[in-house]
Amino acid sequence: MATTQECIALENQFGAHNYKPLDVVLTKGAGIWVEDVEGKKYMDFLAAYSAVNQGHCHPRLVKVMQEQAARLALTSRAFRNDQLPFLAKELCELTGYETMLPMNSGAEAVETAIKAVRKWGYTVKGVEADNAEIIVCDGNFHGRTTTIISFSSEDQYKEGFGPLTPGFRIIPCGNIDALKKAINKNTVGFLVEPIQGESGVVIPPEGFLKEAAEICKLNNVLLVADEIQSGLGRTGTLFAFEHENIRPDMVIIGKALSGGMYPVSAVISSKEVLGVFNPGDHGSTYGGNPIACAVAREALKVIIDEKLIERSAELGKYLLNKLRNIDSPHVDFYRGKGLWIGIVLKKESGGARRFCEALQEKGILAKETHENVIRIAPPLVITKAEIDTALEKIEAVLTQ
Repeated sequence: MATTQECIALENQFGAHNYKPLDVVLTKGAGIWVEDVEGKKYMDFLAAYSAVNQGHCHPRLVKVMQEQAARLALTSRAFRNDQLPFLAKELCELTGYETMLPMNSGAEAVETAIKAVRKWGYTVKGVEADNAEIIVCDGNFHGRTTTIISFSSEDQYKEGFGPLTPGFRIIPCGNIDALKKAINKNTVGFLVEPIQGESGVVIPPEGFLKEAAEICKLNNVLLVADEIQSGLGRTGTLFAFEHENIRPDMVIIGKALSGGMYPVSAVISSKEVLGVFNPGDHGSTYGGNPIACAVAREALKVIIDEKLIERSAELGKYLLNKLRNIDSPHVDFYRGKGLWIGIVLKKESGGARRFCEALQEKGILAKETHENVIRIAPPLVITKAEIDTALEKIEAVLTQ
């Protein structure tokens, strides 16, 4: 087996340099634990950006994936398969929505939602052709396609990739007055993350989403919740929007929909909204393939059977309270919901990257975001004892 340095050298030589990962080369994973090529074990406190909520290589998911891969892998949507109908049924029954459209990556699902919302605006709301507008929040992260980066507020995501896609308005996150002012006759949707992950687990002011939902309803604007990172148990509820007791018109899910085993995403909504698509309007060769659907079906069952939503709520409160008891000269404050926490460092602390590197040395893998935030998101299968072990190491790093 190649060493860490050999793997890094090969990747640097032959791979595009669009990422700057921590210099750890992983080769095995089980539950919250991963192992590098030298045999050192680490606690995974990122969970592949919440894709591995069910833990690495969950035995039930591995079994289903192996069985389905040996039976039938791909049909394309030119033909039907015997897994997609049941995933659609089970997902709709679990979430209470009428219909779903399967895709692969989260960004593809966001693109799907944008197309659906725009076409709904033209065919149902009656917006004049090619004038539809969608409102988004600053600090958003919905993916990296050309259309999606066009409404990012991060300059780096857009620089060098123009011309950018028109039809979007950016408002300050959590500002209800700005939302009201941004809505006009051409507004067809408000696309929002109930909690912003890439911005550093940023939670909007209490009541914002509830009032936003009311405003959207009054103005015949579709409320679209991007729950790709925040959904499926991460924040202690099935979806993060449930903390505000609202029901968006459309929800975008991905990542943990497959437990990290395979790229699976979906858009769920009403038949009125997703019904705007006609055969040929939209599609994906791999979207809804038998492996994806079989794994997603089991991944949803694992979340329910193992009470991962309840675990996230209970252990998330425990972890956040324990973190807040750490007296660190480097930390400004902590924020989070469920097992999704941002450790916000003071600007003079030297940036979050060095803290993540120090955590790596102690056997914990976490990720910096927006320079001064350490994002904490372990798999939801983590135990209280494992949290206590991690807390000792986190405290050592934050106080040294």
